[in-house]
Amino acid sequence: MPFGCRPRDLAHVAARVVDDGVASAAAVGAAHREGVWRYGDGVAGTLWPTSVAEGAPRASLETVFDLASLTKPITALAFARLERRGVITREESLGAVLGQRLPSILVTASSDVPLDLLMAHRAGLVAHNPFYEGLLRGERPNLSEVLFAAANMRREGCVGSPPIDGFAPIYSDLGYILVGAAMEARTGEPLDALMAREVVSALDLVSEDALGSARQLRAAGIAGDKFAPTEVVDWRGGLVRGVVHDENAWLVAGDGAAGHAGAFGTVGAVVALGRLVLDALAGRSAWLSPSELAPLIRPRPGGSLAAGFDRRSEEPGVTPASGAHFSGSTIGHLGFTGTSLWIDPVSEFAAVLLTNRVCPTREHIAIRRARPIAYDAMVHAMTMPVA
Repeated sequence: MPFGCRPRDLAHVAARVVDDGVASAAAVGAAHREGVWRYGDGVAGTLWPTSVAEGAPRASLETVFDLASLTKPITALAFARLERRGVITREESLGAVLGQRLPSILVTASSDVPLDLLMAHRAGLVAHNPFYEGLLRGERPNLSEVLFAAANMRREGCVGSPPIDGFAPIYSDLGYILVGAAMEARTGEPLDALMAREVVSALDLVSEDALGSARQLRAAGIAGDKFAPTEVVDWRGGLVRGVVHDENAWLVAGDGAAGHAGAFGTVGAVVALGRLVLDALAGRSAWLSPSELAPLIRPRPGGSLAAGFDRRSEEPGVTPASGAHFSGSTIGHLGFTGTSLWIDPVSEFAAVLLTNRVCPTREHIAIRRARPIAYDAMVHAMTMPVA
């Protein structure tokens, strides 16, 4: 990326994340606009579980992390681009989009739900369902079966057609599985190909930056040892690496991408994504206009969940994941594997924390305490005067 000054060194921020036992590897990056763009990054740790870290290869700025639910904003941004061209609209119902390809969707509880409410977590769906469990029994549900089941998984009390603003928000991967399938049905293209064309191609990347599905990155020449490992899962053959951690995404898309998970990226690429969104929100980009982004980020009743992004939590007594210094207009997202992106259009600041905190087990939750500390440290390092 072209920036107006020498990049700030944020290695100390990444080192604290690793030293505090959050993950075996961490990378941080930030972009801040003050007339010109300023950039900082840093990395720490090794590319193996901490128990076998001695002698392991070091993490670097070229390390590719499983972005987990940071895939959702990418899906939403690709959707906005398709909507701009009139390929699909958020007012369309799930049944209208998938009906020809999957007629059975027309008899589900969600056939008349607008795609907008699925993206905004207000379609009344349950939070999660382990569709992948059939794999443990030697069964492999096909995509049609998964989509049909997902569309029927309403929560108790969420019956019939949804209100205009949707049901009470509950964060749910199922809505994004369905939206990703709807995008594929309307275009006839795999979701990761849509993401690459509509979003990744617009990023201002340097040679070591990468963003895409596992199969795309391997096809581009990214070696397996560049991927940060995630969890040790016996039934998947041990240490998961270079393959999506989320089991439902693995079932639905294999080494591609589902609507809710399946994207991988370097810290530089995710910072570039944040910068792209900031430029679009400020009207400096022909990629998307502020009005085209508005449905993805506007406040909605009942909570902080928007349609593609989350908004900064202002819950009393709770420290936001983005720390103390971002404004109330901040948008972003968290990822289960230990990833996060926060974008503040007021201060024009985008910051990223990527870790593999699920390595070797997802039961490790120190990331919750580390996130706000890391974001506060990035803001301080990026805005303090250069000595």
